[in-house]
Amino acid sequence: METSGARDRVEFAATAARARPATTDPQSPTKTSHPLRVAIIGGGPGGLYAAALLKRLDPSREITVWERNAPDDTFGFGVVLSDETLGGIEHADPQVYEALQKDFVRWDDIDIVHRATRHTSGGHGFAALGRKRLLEILHNRCRDLGVDLRFRSEAPYPDWLAETYDLVIAADGVNSTTREAYAHVFRPHVAGHHCRYIWLAADFAFDAFRFEIAETEHGVMQLHGYPYAPDASTVIVEMHEDVWRAAGFAELDETESVERCAKIFAEALGGRPLRSNKSAWTTFRTVVNEHWSHRNVVLLGDAAHTAHFSIGSGTKLAVEDALALAACLEEQPSLDKALTAYEEERRPVVASTQRAARASLEWFENLGLYLDQPPRQFAFNLLTRSRRVTHDNLRLRDARFTGAVEREFGCPTGTPPMFTPFRLRGLTLRNRVVVSPMDMYSAVDGVPGDFHLVHLGARALGGAGLVMTEMVCVSAEGRITPGCAGLYTGRQAEAWKRITDFVHAQSPGTAIGVQLGHSGRKGSTRLMWEGMDEPLPDGNWPLVAASPLPYKPDGQTPRELSRAQLTDIREQFTAAAWRAARAGFDLLELHCAHGYLLSGFLSPLTNRRTDAYGGSLEKRLRFPLEVFDAIRGIWPEEKPMTVRISATDWADGGTTAEDAVEIARAFAAHGADAVDVSTGQVVAEERPEFGRSYQTPYADRIRHTVGIPVIAVGAISSWDDVNSLILAGRTDLCALARPHLYDPHWTLHAAAALDYDGPGVVWPAPYRAGSRRPQTGRTDAPKPRLSLGT
Repeated sequence: METSGARDRVEFAATAARARPATTDPQSPTKTSHPLRVAIIGGGPGGLYAAALLKRLDPSREITVWERNAPDDTFGFGVVLSDETLGGIEHADPQVYEALQKDFVRWDDIDIVHRATRHTSGGHGFAALGRKRLLEILHNRCRDLGVDLRFRSEAPYPDWLAETYDLVIAADGVNSTTREAYAHVFRPHVAGHHCRYIWLAADFAFDAFRFEIAETEHGVMQLHGYPYAPDASTVIVEMHEDVWRAAGFAELDETESVERCAKIFAEALGGRPLRSNKSAWTTFRTVVNEHWSHRNVVLLGDAAHTAHFSIGSGTKLAVEDALALAACLEEQPSLDKALTAYEEERRPVVASTQRAARASLEWFENLGLYLDQPPRQFAFNLLTRSRRVTHDNLRLRDARFTGAVEREFGCPTGTPPMFTPFRLRGLTLRNRVVVSPMDMYSAVDGVPGDFHLVHLGARALGGAGLVMTEMVCVSAEGRITPGCAGLYTGRQAEAWKRITDFVHAQSPGTAIGVQLGHSGRKGSTRLMWEGMDEPLPDGNWPLVAASPLPYKPDGQTPRELSRAQLTDIREQFTAAAWRAARAGFDLLELHCAHGYLLSGFLSPLTNRRTDAYGGSLEKRLRFPLEVFDAIRGIWPEEKPMTVRISATDWADGGTTAEDAVEIARAFAAHGADAVDVSTGQVVAEERPEFGRSYQTPYADRIRHTVGIPVIAVGAISSWDDVNSLILAGRTDLCALARPHLYDPHWTLHAAAALDYDGPGVVWPAPYRAGSRRPQTGRTDAPKPRLSLGT
């Protein structure tokens, strides 16, 4: 891990620091490669720990910390630290670690209380202590080392500090004045969120980390509580802004708010009161900076980044920042390189933590969606909300709890959730894995050939419950590239039947589905590996779309479709669907995503029409629904139809998550059996927020709001992810693309890895000998049998 690397380098550097003289960088006289005069703005845990580390590494350093509050002023009550963070502290400064150890409260359990039912999951391992005690320990350590601590003192203006000191560390929190002073360089982005919360305390110790849900007449509220001393606990009360206002908290003073919270959560508190410390209701703000340093000024902790308290990361991140910064300052030859190395090391770790924190934050913002889940599934959903705790590691921590969740979900003994069946209309899928549609750009005149037979046939043999074709185009003009497959001729239909016959004969129980679409304004482009979305150098065909807007500035401008052309295209879709039924496909998906023709009608960024097919969302839905209805009218009644949508355009003014819910609701009302929930690719200027399983929250929201089955897609890469998402109830099916390119037998290998042998996955007879991982050479040496004393 990155943090363990930092702690080892700090430990090594401590023995070498005195032997290295300070040197001045001739290019910048105010900067040194080994800064001796250090100013730290902010006396929180991150700033104090940075001061202690840098002074310990070189006692000759002059280090000054400015803190505008008194030494014993603190906000919040308890601090939770992970074993990883504690390991870093132990290696870098054993004295601080030993002092912390004496005051830690440790526990393993998490309690989730909902609708008078408590479920407990064990094996988690927490350590906490009072924030005031943490600061006392760091104050004492800094004083012992000779750090100049200046309390009740506003730091001088950053420009003066930067001129006077070799290094300025801005650890001045989420409201950093230093960050704002250099906002043109740091380029901060501060995002507000939808919940209000307040930090309080109780004068008794919870025996576990406790989440309690209260359903009130005003809406749902939640308590986050954990012990930080033998006789004290932190209590955070949180609720959506709308609930907070409806409950009247906006009109209450501090004392009244505390008393109201104690009354709402009286059962959790055993009727005991809550106390505050200048506590106020606030909303969480996520801070992201494009840059973390400016000349000799560097951001640390909440000044640089924030992560929601529900994953307990603020102090942890600040302390780990301090470790990494100290290590980089010791090992790099110049301050510029040290600050660059610090940011390069910490930024990926912080980004990953912020993604997890954002997922957790949004889960609590949307808590009302999950209230009707079965109790144990609700608890599992809460525990895995950040996607850092998964089915697999929760099973390792507490097999009994996870097994109970699986039984409640309906998993037969020994059956992972991904290998349970799922029914769509008359089609029963034997497992929850879908091979996602992937354009292969390998057809000739729209005809799928041997490549498609091998590609789709291999994935069908690989064990997935459903294998989807690439987007199959409904006309020659509706192709994306000259290599795209089609279903607009009888020859193409015959070629597809060859593939479906192979799947049904050689992989019985595997379903194969077809995705129908029209490229719209994204057509007439080169093959992906020749330049994705780039126009053809020659041989272009005319494009049509909802509105005459090119996808890229250098792309072809499409013609706006007339009423007559809309009718023609609808008939092209129905003709292709008729051929798909004759070709033997088990499921049909209508492609209304990724900026292709039907997606172009749905997004306000690409539909500027003023007729009955443009304007409000209801009007933008009109043509895609007409196409869906026409296909459903000729598609066999017993066979399911799904719809793929882009749940957000990742662009200002585009489709929102709320719009996606209404789009899904409309298709459900017209008979869609499931919604395949993707995002983006609608406009070239999109700014997606990538990350593991990053699109699944959109599927989750649609599933719980509309009540329609969903297919989740988007960077789902492991069977652990699939099991976690299915068991938590965030999706019904998981579609994976790249993992199936890497391993056509991904599902079979998942079964082997999970030691599953049942009806949810079937090894083809010729492959059964490979159903266990091949043996490899030994990598462990024999252990000694006998030890002889000297």
